[in-house]
Amino acid sequence: MDQIFSKLKGDKWIWIIVIVLSGWSLLAVYSSVGTLAYKEGKGTELYLFKHFSIIVVGLLLMYLSHKLDYRYYAGISKLLMIIAIPLLLFTLIGGNKVNDASRWVTIPVINQTFQTSDLAKLALITFLARMLSRKAHEIKDLKKSFIPIMGTVCLVFVLIAWANLSTALMLFGTSVLLLLIGRVSFKQIGIVCIGGAFLLLLVIFIGPRRATYISRFEGFFKTEQTAQNAIPFQEDKNYQANLAKMSIASGELFGKGAGNSVGRNLLPHPYSDFIFAVIVEEYGTIGGAMLLFLYVALMYRCIRIVTLSPRAFGAFLAAGLGFSLTIQALANMAVAVGLGPVTGVPLPLVSMGGTSILFTSVALGIILSVSRSIEELKGKEELNEVPKNSKVVVGTV
Repeated sequence: MDQIFSKLKGDKWIWIIVIVLSGWSLLAVYSSVGTLAYKEGKGTELYLFKHFSIIVVGLLLMYLSHKLDYRYYAGISKLLMIIAIPLLLFTLIGGNKVNDASRWVTIPVINQTFQTSDLAKLALITFLARMLSRKAHEIKDLKKSFIPIMGTVCLVFVLIAWANLSTALMLFGTSVLLLLIGRVSFKQIGIVCIGGAFLLLLVIFIGPRRATYISRFEGFFKTEQTAQNAIPFQEDKNYQANLAKMSIASGELFGKGAGNSVGRNLLPHPYSDFIFAVIVEEYGTIGGAMLLFLYVALMYRCIRIVTLSPRAFGAFLAAGLGFSLTIQALANMAVAVGLGPVTGVPLPLVSMGGTSILFTSVALGIILSVSRSIEELKGKEELNEVPKNSKVVVGTV
């Protein structure tokens, strides 16, 4: 184990958290893909192998990302934005449409679907980190800094929100947090929030998924519960949330044990959107609390990297990417326990998925790259503290 960690640079606790979440993901996905395998006439082992392969590729991308000096990501962020914005437009026009939402494009040759919003999230956060660090001395200048930064944020927000409102809102929230850290004035942030609210209403009431969004908000804020809704039917607007809460409640304190979930056979997407409900049912409230603790610990380690980073760009990267992952995890859990409307957001590193795991792994690799640079700088400072004329005496005890 020591030999493995000697080759992994950066915050060791982040590596441990990622490995634990990945292992837990294998157990949870294998337990919850039974209905999907039955519908498609395939074995559950096939889905497990595919998910395991994606996790291995994700860990490899994470390793490669953390080996690259994080300062190179400043230049890469411009290239990512140049790719991401046209790709989002193409997705809206010619992407794969599912439930009136165009979120995916199919990669030629390998015939694999790709969710473009995952790339856009990484691109926007790295781009914001670059802009906020380079324009720190003129961040409150309207023409030089504020309009270029917020114009980019609003453009990406609208392009994602048109088909994926929940992801767009979380990304917008992360952007606002970065603006706060970047010392943008409260007046300007207030203008941003007002503009964001206007765009939000525009998407909800004019966008192609307006019926779905309005239905979900109405279902969440509905306070009356009739006897007919005591058992969730698919016709009920809240049937997914009700099933998730029933699964969580039946898990009680210690859970039913791995592989013994009943809700996995009833929930529409137990391997992705509602995997937290399956985990709590099988591992109990204690298991759910442990999972929550892992994400909180991950955010804590990211904040620690922010405080230790000697460069603003590294601090913004660790903060933005860390906030993004944690907010997404909390949003997924909140939906499962009934604290938010159904969103369709996966649980980072745990839910079954392709591009979500891969881009999450790259984001964590970038955070670890910042941490690695801090360790290397600390090591150089310690070497410089050794007096030049000092002699090292080697002897026996």
